[in-house]
Amino acid sequence: MTRTAHSEDRSTPVFRECDGAPWPSDDELEREAEWAAFREGGDVEWWTDDDLPSKDSAPSAPPRGVPLHLPNRSDAVAGDEAWEWDDITDLLGGEAASVADLDARLGHLECVVTDRQRATADEYRLILAILDDAAFDPTPWVGPDPTLDRAWHDARGRTPGAVRRDRIDLAERAAVAEIAVRLHLSEQTVRTRAAHARTLSDGCPQLWKAFAEGRLSEKHAVDAARLASTLPAGDADAFHRFDDEACPQALALPPAKFAVTARAIRERVHAESIEARHRRAAHDRGVWMRAELDGMASLHALLPADRARAVMSRLDQAARHLRAATDEERTLAQLRADAFADLVTMTEGPAQTAAVPSGSQATVPSPGDASKAPGDGPGAPHEPDSPRTFRSTPPATVVVTIPALTLLGRDTQPATLEGYGPIDLDTARRLAGTATSWIRLLTHPVTGTPLMLDRKTYRVPVVLRRWLGVTSPTCVFPGCGRAARDCDIDHLIAWADGGTTDDDNLDPKCRHHHRLRHESRWDIDRGADGGTAWISPLGGRYRTDPPPF
Repeated sequence: MTRTAHSEDRSTPVFRECDGAPWPSDDELEREAEWAAFREGGDVEWWTDDDLPSKDSAPSAPPRGVPLHLPNRSDAVAGDEAWEWDDITDLLGGEAASVADLDARLGHLECVVTDRQRATADEYRLILAILDDAAFDPTPWVGPDPTLDRAWHDARGRTPGAVRRDRIDLAERAAVAEIAVRLHLSEQTVRTRAAHARTLSDGCPQLWKAFAEGRLSEKHAVDAARLASTLPAGDADAFHRFDDEACPQALALPPAKFAVTARAIRERVHAESIEARHRRAAHDRGVWMRAELDGMASLHALLPADRARAVMSRLDQAARHLRAATDEERTLAQLRADAFADLVTMTEGPAQTAAVPSGSQATVPSPGDASKAPGDGPGAPHEPDSPRTFRSTPPATVVVTIPALTLLGRDTQPATLEGYGPIDLDTARRLAGTATSWIRLLTHPVTGTPLMLDRKTYRVPVVLRRWLGVTSPTCVFPGCGRAARDCDIDHLIAWADGGTTDDDNLDPKCRHHHRLRHESRWDIDRGADGGTAWISPLGGRYRTDPPPF
């Protein structure tokens, strides 16, 4: 292919003005053109008519790396004589032809992967560029700056500087939400990708360049950015050393080995002591649950390494002790899980009574897990001599919604565990059987449950809030998974505008999306069908997600 000469009078900016992307080099343009010709050509002719070997020639394999792609068995033609596939196989040797074809496919695969990795890097770059633009000019996202009006006065008593900072923050939030709903991503994913792009582009230019050129996988780039982001801010030397040492390893190692190597590099170049870092990291300790299949769930805990090791040692010791019994049939893994659940759910006091509603759906608190882990609170990690223990904490409740006919054995609709989803009916009935009191939640009007309230009531009663948690178990913003119990209850039609406090005019919104609705250009529209949709600052219309269960 003939390379097009670069015009000397054509300006070559570092970044294109149209989208801010790096201007491609001549080598990159040539590679792109060659690859486009390969893809659009259908099949590839590797010899001209003059160079095509005769049948009498000795078999010779094509050089390694040269694709042999003949989709039809009579594609190669020499003069008036059609070459059949068997003839070419005899000419090149069957094994050589097979190897060449496989090598061509692998070469094609390499090109596809490189293109995908380059496109992924461009996605990260564009996300960061959109958020930076929102911070530079918040007006498209939150409206005009009110502080520019001389008669402006803030009802909340904020200074002009504070209002401008809030505008930038809300504009970035609104832009993140727009990207998330358009790309069907979580907002946390959008923020994380922007942060990784900033870390690599600002602090690790070699890694960023390799990623942008498609020579580095997303997993390599994410691991590198995650580790580099923990280096001291402003320590240019640490970032430079990390970039110098990590980039060659990223280009040579698979992701799992690179992650281990990069972590060691990070430890070497980090200027802060591991003791200080550990004290700070301990503030992030926590426990969370992830739903699994078939009525199962996994618990994950982030703990100081010594305490995590002690927990595992305790569970293993208990499991091995139980396994020694002659009639024990459970595996060690099952025994560790059972021992863990037993140890955590022990309490000194009597089990809290369960409550099951008598309406067509039920909410049942059951005895079980402690509501507080040891050492919770604003202080330092829990010490062994602390008086607060699992046995001294009050039992918590788990909420199960059970259709009334299912509870009576006349239907098989599944029960739903709050924060998880469908569970088996035996477990649901067992939880219901332990109940000594009942709480009524309604799917149909039943005497005694106020779903419709008059205009005298602004605050949402507990029973109505509980009902909204059943009909809308999470924040109603598209893609948001924050549980309704942790959300604000918002009036769709404002109370000041005549809105009522009833289930048709209320829905849960997490504090973040509640602010977006009232302080940015995001808004809610109630459709003629009774459904609601979110209207973005750029005019996009996004329906609220249906309840998952």
